[in-house]
Amino acid sequence: MHKHMKKLGLAFAITGFIAAGAAPAQAQQQKEKYRNKANDPVAALPYYKKLRWADGLFRAGSYFSAIDYYAQLKQEEPRNPYLTYQLAESHWFTRDYVPAATYYHEVYGLAPKLYPEAIYKEAVMLKMQGRYDDAVVRFQQFIADNPKTFKKLKLRAQREIEGARMALNSVNDPVPVTIINAGPNVNSAYTELSPMPLGDSALLFSSMRQNTPVTVDKQQRESYLSRFLISKKQGDVPQVDSFQWPLEFNAAFDDPKSHIGNGAFSPGGDRFYFTRCGETGDSFGVQCRIYVSKFQGSEWGRPQLLGEGINEEGSNTQPFVAQLGKKEILFFSSNRKLQSRGGYDIWYSVIDPRTGTYRRPQNAGKSINTEGDEITPYYDSRVGKLYFASNGWVTMGGFDIFSADGGPSRYTNLANLGYPINTSADELYFIKDPVGKPDAYVVSNRIGSISLKNPTCCDDIWRIQYEPKLRATGRVVNRRTGLPIPNVVVRLTDETGAERTYNSNDGTFAFNTSRGHNYVITGDKPGYFSSRATVSTTHLKRTDPDGDIQATIMMDSVDMSFRVNNIYYDYDKADLRPESRTALDSLVSFMRDNPSLSVDIYSHADAVGNSTYNKELSRRRAESVLGYLQSNGIDAGRMSAKGFGAEIPAAPNEINGEDNPRGRQANRRTEFRIVGDEAGHRVQFNSAKPGSIDQQSKNLQVDESMNPEKPETDDSESGSGRPGSRVNKQ
Repeated sequence: MHKHMKKLGLAFAITGFIAAGAAPAQAQQQKEKYRNKANDPVAALPYYKKLRWADGLFRAGSYFSAIDYYAQLKQEEPRNPYLTYQLAESHWFTRDYVPAATYYHEVYGLAPKLYPEAIYKEAVMLKMQGRYDDAVVRFQQFIADNPKTFKKLKLRAQREIEGARMALNSVNDPVPVTIINAGPNVNSAYTELSPMPLGDSALLFSSMRQNTPVTVDKQQRESYLSRFLISKKQGDVPQVDSFQWPLEFNAAFDDPKSHIGNGAFSPGGDRFYFTRCGETGDSFGVQCRIYVSKFQGSEWGRPQLLGEGINEEGSNTQPFVAQLGKKEILFFSSNRKLQSRGGYDIWYSVIDPRTGTYRRPQNAGKSINTEGDEITPYYDSRVGKLYFASNGWVTMGGFDIFSADGGPSRYTNLANLGYPINTSADELYFIKDPVGKPDAYVVSNRIGSISLKNPTCCDDIWRIQYEPKLRATGRVVNRRTGLPIPNVVVRLTDETGAERTYNSNDGTFAFNTSRGHNYVITGDKPGYFSSRATVSTTHLKRTDPDGDIQATIMMDSVDMSFRVNNIYYDYDKADLRPESRTALDSLVSFMRDNPSLSVDIYSHADAVGNSTYNKELSRRRAESVLGYLQSNGIDAGRMSAKGFGAEIPAAPNEINGEDNPRGRQANRRTEFRIVGDEAGHRVQFNSAKPGSIDQQSKNLQVDESMNPEKPETDDSESGSGRPGSRVNKQ
């Protein structure tokens, strides 16, 4: 990860205390004084002086202000690659992914040899937007453009590609949860962090509670230091998990020069661990230390700095204490160098409750920690899982939430929690409710967060409401034999038309589903037609238990050589000719053998007579066919009959003004459309086309491959060239 990105990302993710663009005092005050270019003396400076000013803001971490001046300079030199690159970097550091990607793309086009990493960074910004396919293309281009250089970064690009593809799969098969913003009583425009649920009635968290830019000035720290707040849940309101206006939580923990956050209680509730993060000289430089306060008598005691190796080097933050067997374990995140795997790692220390001492911290190991950053540990003793955020494993965006079984030193079954808990943005601080069916909290800068400058600049606390785990499961069977049909594609379609597929080797299938939907499930295999199975989850509640909904799909093996010809009528007649009955008898047999199919009957007339009469005549012709099929045992619900009069001729009624008897006979006809019962009701056979079912199916596949955007069905009553809804174009 780029050093500046790590600096900014950890300012958000690890301390969460100073938002991007919070300028040094002089620069920010200058910005407040001169709110427009006309009154801003810097705007009037010569080019190189203004450039030095912009670069000074950039080095100081005042990225929002730097963006303004780099943009002014770029107006003077629009093709300057340095200015373009600095704009890209500044937008990246403020987590404004869209313009960052645009500027990286531009600078790579302007000076690819000078900025060869720009295409990689563009890909990262595309991935952070959720534009996964575009990101993969650019990552692959970066690898191809650098065959002999950037060995480590190319390996990282491969991991990012893997993450993008994983994300696409996860988005298409989401975890059954609902994610809602904790709301404006908890979240502000700056970063909120370290949610700690207090039972199911209140939430402890840390925040600056600022909705406008602040001045980073040591004389005015009170305006921007983060403090603990507590917000109770509102009762008797329609929205679940809505919160009241927050109140300050125990001012005795505060320090006039430090940011306060990352609160965690010991398992017995008699100790409270938290982090103080003090400034180290620049606007983003902070160093965090872990403190503990003991409950004595009726109040919390004075916080004590943890010793015994806990705070001995680096920045140490995000404590969480859990009971593992008979031991209490302190988990925390640290960027110490000795025994580190790189960046921030998860560490742990065994607590001796008798003496109140802490064993020397140990690294949680390579099953958890990577060369990247692992932060925000939370351990759920009920299920024996460690949860943490990482940008070193394969992720959907920047930081993702992961879980692993075991602890404190050995772990298995590392897993990404998936979408929508994780997104293309950053996710941190996952923690479950301590009681009941656990819902959870997560901190994220995803779209929908209350933002200061851009939609993804700042982190909010989000509520994770777990849904019951529901599946639609079942078998695909041959209707005649009752045996499973192997090697079948099963399709699940919801009411919006969104479709998922399951490639079944043995005829069984299982789809993850969610509440509030109606699904249609069908099978797809050459030589078979499928019935539909319907599954509804609209009646289920969020508190219902997990479960499977069973469904069976019946499929009929089809005579692929079948076809039925159009039938024809005598002039001004609707009666069936003797030869027509022979054709209809073959259709009767086919419909009996394939109960999942239906037939559309479209009848026509020649042009002799007025249109009203011809419309009625063609309707009677269609009804005569329907009546014959029904009298031979075909359910009327599987048939539809329409008359189109002379509107859609199959041949000319006249040639050069002379009557055309052959053409008029061709127009006195009934056509058939065999329609599958699967979702979409695609026409399987059209008697107006040449060939059998098999031949027409092959021709349709060719048409679809040549014209993938062209729809295969139309509605001739709206003016298209052939009769009937659901009819293939000809």
